[in-house]
Amino acid sequence: MKLSKKMQQLPEQFFAKLSKNVAEAVAEGRDVINLGQGNPDRPTPTHIIEAMQQATADPSMHKYSPFRGTVEFKEAIATFYKREYDVDIDPNTEVAILFGAKAGLVELPMVMLDDGDTMLLPDPGYPDYLSGVALANIQFETMPLTADNQFLPDYNALTPAQKQAAKLLYINYPNNPTGAVATPEFFAETVALAKEHDIAVMHDFAYGSLGYDGIRPPSFLQTAGAKEIGVEFYTLSKTYNMAGWRVGFAVGNRDMIAGLNLIQDHLYCSLFPAIQHAGAVALTSSQQCVTEQLAIYESRRHALKEAAAKIGWDITIPAGSFFAWLPVPNGMTSEEFADVLLAKANVAVAAGNGFGEHGEGYVRVGLLVDEARIHEAMERIATLNLFA
Repeated sequence: MKLSKKMQQLPEQFFAKLSKNVAEAVAEGRDVINLGQGNPDRPTPTHIIEAMQQATADPSMHKYSPFRGTVEFKEAIATFYKREYDVDIDPNTEVAILFGAKAGLVELPMVMLDDGDTMLLPDPGYPDYLSGVALANIQFETMPLTADNQFLPDYNALTPAQKQAAKLLYINYPNNPTGAVATPEFFAETVALAKEHDIAVMHDFAYGSLGYDGIRPPSFLQTAGAKEIGVEFYTLSKTYNMAGWRVGFAVGNRDMIAGLNLIQDHLYCSLFPAIQHAGAVALTSSQQCVTEQLAIYESRRHALKEAAAKIGWDITIPAGSFFAWLPVPNGMTSEEFADVLLAKANVAVAAGNGFGEHGEGYVRVGLLVDEARIHEAMERIATLNLFA
């Protein structure tokens, strides 16, 4: 059997390859410290689990959900956005329930673009953005994210032809993989660019709850005019440690939301109602668990800075997300460095070139193991004498 051209054009799944390499090392009996993963290591808070357990015992939850999600969950999303960001969301027309934010990220180019159209993507960026490019049969241009511009795209560097061709723009702050946080001024520039050139915007806000040193990452929808040209994607995976539950949502521009809802009408019969109920509980109940989670990542971030300094690794700790974007030693590529760490130190990191051309020279490290393991990882790396 021969697969379709679209399937053959799909990029290699970067995280699947990374997971496979780690799994093979573990299967050999090696004690691998996995700093390459993006999977929260702590459990879903108890009150959310209990809400789910109670809901699954309710026979009414065993039926199909309404195609476009339950009223309870959509109203909870609107409540959450008003409480957290003072943004008004119409639960009936400005919310799309997603089967994890990743599904929506892949669907949106198919919703908004025709064959051969062009979208703008950050480089480095979340690798699965490219899956939507392949499935929608479109073109893309990259926007370099560099340290000298605080890992924000420089819209002035886009050519007139790129701006004219672009119909969709993806941005992501707090950023994966760099850990950068956007400013309100940058979001205002984004809205101005989109309006001038008729570009739709998707802001990936997966790490919205994770800002450090007292800095609260802004929502794109707090920007004047943002809902006129864009949507924001949010996931419960990181904020509430619900990665395996596969629940997220998009909010914002009603035309883009309608398109997402339409494609999902043809793909799904909506998310298990009990999960939607648990999601509503997560969004509307006490947020103490979110505060405690942030404190844990803050502590791990400090441990990373301290441990890296001890071995002479000059790093910048992230402003947001649970990722750190660390430079590789001189004379090594990202992939060479990552391979050496796994082979000789049993430490897994994500090679920066897997996130795009401008990821070369870096590796991504997750704050997803405890402080003791972070220190141990750095001690193992020190034995390789790469930072002498």
